[in-house]
Amino acid sequence: MVRRHFLNSLGLTSMSMSMPQINSNFSNFFLAKNEFNLKYAPHFGMFKNIAGDDLFDQLNYIADQGFTAFEDNNLKKRTIETQNKMAKVMGRREIQMGVFVAHTIHWKDPNLASGDKSKRQEFLNEIKSSVEVAKRINAKWMTVVPGYKDLRLNISYQTVNVIDSLKYACDILEPHGLVMVLEPLNFINHPGLFLTESPQAYEICKSVNSKSCKILFDIYHQQIQEGNLITNIKNCWDEVAYFQIGDNPGRKEPTTGEINYNKIFEYIYNKGFNGILGMEHGNSMKGKDGEIAVIEAYKKIDNFKT
Repeated sequence: MVRRHFLNSLGLTSMSMSMPQINSNFSNFFLAKNEFNLKYAPHFGMFKNIAGDDLFDQLNYIADQGFTAFEDNNLKKRTIETQNKMAKVMGRREIQMGVFVAHTIHWKDPNLASGDKSKRQEFLNEIKSSVEVAKRINAKWMTVVPGYKDLRLNISYQTVNVIDSLKYACDILEPHGLVMVLEPLNFINHPGLFLTESPQAYEICKSVNSKSCKILFDIYHQQIQEGNLITNIKNCWDEVAYFQIGDNPGRKEPTTGEINYNKIFEYIYNKGFNGILGMEHGNSMKGKDGEIAVIEAYKKIDNFKT
């Protein structure tokens, strides 16, 4: 549907319909509208008013706009048939898969921090199942959130419990070259969680000491939790494998809040980052105009080269 509209805008629909031997990858001969310096990753629903409800039309629209990555928190909940088709479309359109959520996140009760062996085993079983999903969709990274604090235990004991569980998870992930990225979350949106700050995540990753355990630095969460963004990114750099984006307040696209994303992205780019930056935010305006505004915002903040 979206591709047909694209051809209509160029006056090529009748031409393409009169050429029955035309290759199905015809649209790939057209240059994407934008060429970004970094790998920004939209998610399903971000452009549905323009692209339509069909997931695969949305993926094609994302590629048409010049985005070269994509993330999907709910990937594990999708059918195997859908995952396989997503992988096919993304491979053809050269879209790199970003994170998906690897396990059940315990928002209100202690999980990994508790040291409970049954909860650890539940977590490890879900990591094992995530390996199969990652292989199917050609993903490398998966999000891990250690869950709620155990208020009955000293924080040092909780930290040891989390580190032990993550080491077991690395034993599962390392043979496949997969990486779990630990996401610290802020105390306002998610009160009571064990993992909240980037220095804490850095300490844990250093203790686990594995290529399969790194940091997901969510710029929105860390602006609320700790601020001092570029300095904290710098100090955590060798353990950061993935970024996520959202402005504050509101958790909408960059340029709608207080965060200077142009400077942050310039810093990340100049450090040589070649990974993915997930667009884990809402749109500040509804409808097609809001979706166009998101693209315009990324064009603006990506314009940091001089």
